Amino acid sequence: MIDLGLSKLALIGVVALIVVGPERLPKVARMAGTLFGRAQRYINDVKSEVSREIELEELRKVHKDMQEAASNVEQTIAKNMSEIETEVHTALSNPLLDTPSPTSDLVTAKAKDFRKKRLARTSAIPAWYKKQSGRKTHVLSGAARVARHRPASVARKSSVSFH
Repeated sequence: MIDLGLSKLALIGVVALIVVGPERLPKVARMAGTLFGRAQRYINDVKSEVSREIELEELRKVHKDMQEAASNVEQTIAKNMSEIETEVHTALSNPLLDTPSPTSDLVTAKAKDFRKKRLARTSAIPAWYKKQSGRKTHVLSGAARVARHRPASVARKSSVSFH
């Protein structure tokens, strides 16, 4: 840039005073200041635009790198999945692992046997058979069960007599 010291500014001021004259010097100085301010704003705008372009270019480069990395990861995953699929298909096509599927006759026979056993469990069974096999003949309520199994000493203390 131009190196302007105090002595050079004073020399420029004296020359301007002689050339322009004392009447028009304030107007010229204002105009020079305005033009100088515009030039500074223009230079600052150009600098900011250049820095924005540089940042935008860096962002584009980072975006491109990220897209390449993502596509590499996607390709690696796809390759691994295809390898796993082929291994699973080969493992499933092994004739030693084939199990015979149950036939419909076997399934219906099992279902019929299950229904028969369930009917025997849930149907009305005579009391003499229940006693013989150890099944309950009647159900006690919770209070009746507690009263039945309460010790005799506790039963006497808790009983209330009305006189």
